[in-house]
Amino acid sequence: MLTDKRFSPAAAFDRDSPRFLPSKVVPTLIQSDAPDHTRVRTLVAKAFTMRRVEALRPKIRELAESLLDHAMATGDTMDLVEAYALPIPIIAICDMLGVPKADQPAFRGWNDKAMTFGAVSAEEVRANVDAMLAYVAGLIKLRREKPEDDLITALTQARDAGDQLNDTELVDICLTILAAGHETTASQIGNFVYLLQHDRERWDALVADPKLIPSTVEELMRYVPLSAGAMFPQYATEDVEVGGTLIRKGEPVLVSTGAANRDPLKFPEPDKIDLGRADNGHICFGHGLHHCLGAPLARLELQEALGALLAKMPTLRVAGELEWKAQMVARAPGKLPVTW
Repeated sequence: MLTDKRFSPAAAFDRDSPRFLPSKVVPTLIQSDAPDHTRVRTLVAKAFTMRRVEALRPKIRELAESLLDHAMATGDTMDLVEAYALPIPIIAICDMLGVPKADQPAFRGWNDKAMTFGAVSAEEVRANVDAMLAYVAGLIKLRREKPEDDLITALTQARDAGDQLNDTELVDICLTILAAGHETTASQIGNFVYLLQHDRERWDALVADPKLIPSTVEELMRYVPLSAGAMFPQYATEDVEVGGTLIRKGEPVLVSTGAANRDPLKFPEPDKIDLGRADNGHICFGHGLHHCLGAPLARLELQEALGALLAKMPTLRVAGELEWKAQMVARAPGKLPVTW
């Protein structure tokens, strides 16, 4: 379904589609169709390159290590979520985009309220989205006048056969990158540590053999359903039969990638965590036209965050009551006290 052109995510714009959030969906790169999606994605890909992402590895490693050094210098316990999992992706993605450090805490507050359901009113959600849109628009204008070595500058300068991203598309893309690159990675850092600590043999195996970190990251992405449920409805543009079920034209379908990643036809013993699982063809980052552009950055951040913890805190253990996030799109610990 993720590659079938007879299903359209963009059709959700004209409908009150199945959704988590109290406000109706607004057009995004994630929920657009070809050829517009292809044009915009091609331009973004020119700026969001592997070279640009990989160049961040030393900075992210330094950031992770500095956060742990600070924690060890100031006590023997910390909330892993607040002190470690959240700062790494928000600082990394804001630095990559070109958001000044002084403005980064505001982004976190806006994003948290924009990505909740039930905890705040629809009006508050809309106000926080509008605040992010206005800020990004202002930053784009500033970078056009004074270019910097950052992703927003690269996006404003992106060209493809004389075509150009307009301001609406630029704002949308930057906001999508920020939201997707912040909450998701932070949530998975907490999820990963929780699972590795839940079975101490897994943690100790990684301490003994850090070369397992890349395959561990892939396996835990496969195993852990990031979202609290399926998102982004796909609308049939004609009658389509899927798995023996007739989907009529105009009907929405929610695709559960979490269920696909536990498919026994694809993964031997799918409900077992295998840190060395080979040929791990999970679809945590989606598939086809809408495969996540930020996948390389997410992998890098998860690898470095886990690697720094294993190296600096090999005796890490959970030291209190775990609290899960409530009324949020992402499924993850909201508080994870640890000691070392």
